[in-house]
This record gives sequence, structure tokens and C-alpha cells, in this order.
Amino acid sequence: MLETAAPLYDDLIPGGSHWSFVMRKGHVLRLIDETGHANVGMLMYNPENPLERYNMPDTLKNQHTFKLTEGHVLLSDMGRVFASITHDDLGWHDTVSGTCNADLVKQRWGCKTYQQAHNHYHRNGLTSFLNELAKYGLNKKDLTANLNWFSRVKTDDEGNMSYVSDHSHAGATVDLRFEMDTIVVLHTCPHPLDPTPEYPSNPLRYQLFKAAPVTDADPCKISSPEATRAFANTALYHLMQ
Repeated sequence: MLETAAPLYDDLIPGGSHWSFVMRKGHVLRLIDETGHANVGMLMYNPENPLERYNMPDTLKNQHTFKLTEGHVLLSDMGRVFASITHDDLGWHDTVSGTCNADLVKQRWGCKTYQQAHNHYHRNGLTSFLNELAKYGLNKKDLTANLNWFSRVKTDDEGNMSYVSDHSHAGATVDLRFEMDTIVVLHTCPHPLDPTPEYPSNPLRYQLFKAAPVTDADPCKISSPEATRAFANTALYHLMQ
């Protein structure tokens, strides 16, 4: 439950674009698929020590899951909680498929430069991440496995992954409550497995709220012994600052 009904901040990131900011502890980042069929790539880093960043393997294995949804926490490679998923309309978000690069975008959707298409030129996820990371003194060596909000993948009997089309709908919402100050890097470039014939360019609305205090009975905090331990690690981190 959010303490405020109205967002503290509201903005729209166009499709095929990128942005970043620092989320403060005790606030909620609401992600909204404005028109449907969105893909939102995300990376996370500790602004006090950017060597601490989102850890996909630990996030999945510690919670015994292949997908992300309400009740899960997003773990750093220091065993702490960057953010908790406190609300989710979809029940499935991808964090194993990575992001698209320039060669993939050119091969699948063709090349449109800024000179040709102005703000509608074909951006890719990898370059978008790197452009935003540079604002914080980070570069290619600081990349890690990213999240893909609003996207779902499935596997066949041989383990081959494929994209689930039309998984997300207009207005689908995810709420992330941040337990630490966190650099959040976003892009709205296509999912690397998206087979859509035309370059997907779907915007993201994001809103900021003040979070309610986290109680001992918080569903994310008690969702698993590993999550409880990660919250304890996070509390110790804040105590020692």
C-alpha cells in the first residue's frame, strides 16, 4: 500500500529510448505499460559503490524461480535487496534473455539512423545501457544480466527459449519498492527475442511514490528464508553507513 494516492513524479519514456536516475530507499517506482507490448530493460547499481550491482543468478536461484513477479526481491551481488516487487499485474517478467544489440536490430528490423528518422531512429538495448552508464563513470565492463519488464519467454522440451507475444496489455503495472539507494538504468528498446515484423517502439510511463514502512510481516520480506536473510543484510548495511 502506498502512502500517497498521487505520484510524487510522473513521466513518459518514449519507445526505443533510454533513461536513468537514482531511486532513494523508501520509495516506490511504478512502471506502467502505456500502450501494451512494452519491453523495459533495467540494470541496477549501488550509487555508493557501483561494484555492487543486480545479480540475476542469485535472484532466481535463491527464490527457486525462473520468472519474476509480486513477492520476489531483486538481489545485489552482495546479498542485499535493491528492490521488492510489491505489486504486479502480469505474473511473469523475464530476466534471462539479455538485451538486443545493434547487429540484432539491424538484421531483424533494418537500420534507421537519426539522420533518416530523427527521434524515431532504431536504438538498441546494449548501446542504450552504455550511454546511460557513462553518466555514472561506468562502461562495458560494468554490464551485467538485465531485467526485461513486461516480457515473457517460454521454453520447449529441448530448452530453447521463445518470446510470448501479447503478454502485456495497456495499463499493466509493476511496483518496485526500493530498500536501498539504487542507480536505475532503463531502456524501452525491443526484447531480443521479439519476432514482431516492425521495430517495436512502445513507451513506458513511470511514477514515483513514498513507500509505507516495511513491517516484519511484509510479504516480500518473509517470502523465503533467503529473502529474510537478504533483508537482514540490507539492514546491517544501513546500520553501518
